Amino acid sequence: MPTITFVHPDHRSEPIDAAVGDSIMQVAIAHGVTEIVAECGGNAMCATCHVYVDGDWLGRLPAMTADEDALLDGAAAERRPTSRLSCQIKITPELDGLVVMLPDRQV
Repeated sequence: MPTITFVHPDHRSEPIDAAVGDSIMQVAIAHGVTEIVAECGGNAMCATCHVYVDGDWLGRLPAMTADEDALLDGAAAERRPTSRLSCQIKITPELDGLVVMLPDRQV
């Protein structure tokens, strides 16, 4: 089972075992990661599951879609080059060890 590490705004790291096929957003919600709001339930319509992906992992993720790119422009927290919507990243065995930083706000 892949492990995803969530780094909270207070720099606390929280490693969580994730099921292959789930999205990072689903993993966060299921484990009470409160910094992920997910107002649209993972339908890529709201940007309230915004995360910052550790730069070493960016190249291993699927390409960002035009819809995700547009939504990130309206994210509540600063958009960075490593910004992604966690609902758009599905867990695969190759993502074992992925690190995502959580923004200080989603709304």
